[in-house]
Order: sequence, then structure tokens, then C-alpha cells
Amino acid sequence: MRRLSDSQGYRLAALLEGGEVRAVAGYRFMEMFYCGRILYVDDLVTDERARSQGNGRQLLAWLKDAARAETCAELHLDSRLHREAAHRFYEREGFGKTCYHFAAVL
Repeated sequence: MRRLSDSQGYRLAALLEGGEVRAVAGYRFMEMFYCGRILYVDDLVTDERARSQGNGRQLLAWLKDAARAETCAELHLDSRLHREAAHRFYEREGFGKTCYHFAAVL
């Protein structure tokens, strides 16, 4: 975490309820030629016991506000293909499938 934070500006945001962490997001600000300045979400996790209670939605709303405050035009994230429930959640929250992300194991 410290290395990512120091070298790439990785940050953490957490949603707390009664002193308990309900959801957490790891994110960073980036800039790319094709889309400009963005907030990229590396990690978004909700406590299993607290799912479907609006915690993910609330944290995403906070991330969108943080992106706007930093003059980002878009918020991006990747989600593994097998995470179909997460995909439905992201689509409900206004995310569209805009590309394929390719990776090669080295």
C-alpha cells in the first residue's frame, strides 16, 4: 500500500457505520490521451454482511464527487468477468461496458 501510495498516488476511502468498516475503495487519479483526467477505482469491496444495504452505492457517490472535485470527466474501474453480481450493481449505478481489458501473464 505504501509503495502504491508513494509512487502512484493510491488512496483509500472507507465507509464507516458505528465504528465498523462497511465498504472500502482504493483509487487514484490518472490521465490518459483518449479520455483525459479520470478517477480510477482499483479496489471496491463491501463487507459481505453489509451487502445490499446501500453502502457500495454511497461509497461510489462519494468517489464520483471526489472525481468531479478534481476535474475528472470520468470514473473508471475494471471488474473480473466472473463477477456478474458486481456487474449488475455497476450497471445500476450508471456504468457502461466500454471496452475489453486484456492481460497477459508474464
